[in-house]
Amino acid sequence: MIERTLFTPDHESFRDSFRRFMEKEIAPHHADWEEQGYVDRAVWNKAGENGFLCMTMPEEFGGAGADKLYSVIQMEELSRGGFSGIGYGLHSEIVAPYVLHYGTPEQKARYLPKFASGKMIGAIAMSEPAAGSDLQGIKSSAIKQSDGSYLLNGSKTFITNGWHADLVIVVAKTNPEAGAKGTSLMLVERGMPGFSVGKRLKKLGLKAQDTSELFFDNVRIPAENLLGGPQQENRGFICLMEQLPWERLQIAIGAVAAAQAAIDWTVTYVKDRKVFGQPVASFQNTRFTLAELQTQVQITRVFVDKCTQLLVQDKLDTATASMAKYWCSDLQCTVMDECVQLFGGYGYMWEYPITRAYADARVQRIYGGTNEIMKEVITRAMGLGASKG
Repeated sequence: MIERTLFTPDHESFRDSFRRFMEKEIAPHHADWEEQGYVDRAVWNKAGENGFLCMTMPEEFGGAGADKLYSVIQMEELSRGGFSGIGYGLHSEIVAPYVLHYGTPEQKARYLPKFASGKMIGAIAMSEPAAGSDLQGIKSSAIKQSDGSYLLNGSKTFITNGWHADLVIVVAKTNPEAGAKGTSLMLVERGMPGFSVGKRLKKLGLKAQDTSELFFDNVRIPAENLLGGPQQENRGFICLMEQLPWERLQIAIGAVAAAQAAIDWTVTYVKDRKVFGQPVASFQNTRFTLAELQTQVQITRVFVDKCTQLLVQDKLDTATASMAKYWCSDLQCTVMDECVQLFGGYGYMWEYPITRAYADARVQRIYGGTNEIMKEVITRAMGLGASKG
């Protein structure tokens, strides 16, 4: 296999450290968390105590000032272990960066140290029941009042970390007549009157992930809770577009790691499992299938590592990130399906990690923008915009 050159010895030492954390604090409990539909709050506090949250945030805000490769390793290890209930990535590398990049000095000082410690859990609320991947089609509104505050109304769905979230970045229209150009990002805190968390959603996979509905009924948002202050009013859509490439690459990173884990589990299984008196691995179909899957995952990992390198250099463009997201999530689903087949009937049993990985994989082609949307983004970059009329 091609040796990876992305990580330094320090990065690999961190990988070992985080693996030990997972073995102690996550692995023994994850099955129980799947049953209850959410992880225990304690696993967030322990991650904060060990410095595993918001690692790339500046030290002045409680982070470690680390490069993004440390977060990449964390994403890979969680995906490799099948620990899909842990929402560290979204908290540390999606929500916190919005506050860091666009927040006022007061907002950064108020929220980021609590994010890093695990005292506050963050979520971002984009998707709506009728909008899905169409961020321009959201209906939630935050209308400015005479005293400078905003009145937020609307609902959101499919919100990761929504059940635990103490702070939610809500995408809302502050100027509904202006379309995408009238979108802003509001900082909504748990306990604000009119803000309620709906039921935890029961899903095909990601069963330990606390995905929820959120409702906003005349929630009065103070002027200081407009992310970035007055100069960022109606610039929310621009902020979203700037951050989406990293979000989509995160999906790709997790997809490749999960696919490789599935292959590794399957190789071990087919060596031990016997059919007609001989190991399943002795059949040519088994060997050729695994050879094909490993080749595809190897090629894809090289591409994702290059994308990650571009990200660290601040050179990753939207179209390339969209390619990574769509290709890797498609491949992940293909790998899981083929590996379940090689497990036979046991591949359909929930106690086997391959079964849970199969269920977890399917949403990867949907969230972060559906793969059909990814293809639209790619074709537009090619100068092939959809014809009108």
